[in-house]
Parts: sequence; structure tokens; C-alpha cells
Amino acid sequence: TWITTDMINAYEKLHQVGSAHSVETFLDDELVGGLYGVSAGRAFFGESMFHEVSDSSKIALWALTDRLSEWEFDLIDCQMTTPLLASLGAREIQREEFLEKVRLSVAKENAPKNWGASSS
Repeated sequence: TWITTDMINAYEKLHQVGSAHSVETFLDDELVGGLYGVSAGRAFFGESMFHEVSDSSKIALWALTDRLSEWEFDLIDCQMTTPLLASLGAREIQREEFLEKVRLSVAKENAPKNWGASSS
């Protein structure tokens, strides 16, 4: 219900310029989980995760963190701490520290625009 037409249009434009990305998980050619968000510089701002099959969004998050680590990303903003994210190493930081990390990360060169499909 919160994914409005305006939000869809904004994400389509962000995708066209290479800033919006999604990671999907499939089981027997059926979409069963994933996540999406926006990258800027070497920061990724997660928007939402979903799953139809247990742990499928966790696999998408693992694949995302693996790729972002390869590209030397500094920051994944997951918006809020959940037990799942904390178990994977997420931690809350003070606003001032967050804003400084964002400032430094977005000033760096962007990752490739086409993240492409992966067979992983």
C-alpha cells in the first residue's frame, strides 16, 4: 500500500539512470524473495525486502553484501535495526556519524551502472 504510483515512477527513473537496483531470489524459475534500494557513490540505501519462501530475502541480502564488498562500498543503510540485520552485523550509529559516512561515501565514484545478472 505504501508503494504509490509516484514512488514507482521515481524508482523507474532512478533505475533508468543506474541508481536503483534490485536483487532477486528464484526457486524453480519463480520469484520468491528479494530486496531493492538506491546506490550513490559507494553507499547503498536499502528500501525494502520481501520473501515468499523462508530465508529467500536473506539470500538476496547476502548476495548484495558480497557484491558491494567486492566494489568496496562503505555503507549499507538498512534504515532500522532488526534482529535479522543485527545478526548479520548491522549496527546503529549516531546521526552525526551516519551523515559523515554518507557524505564521504556518496562523494566516491559510482559503482557500475548496470549491476547485471549474476548466476550466483
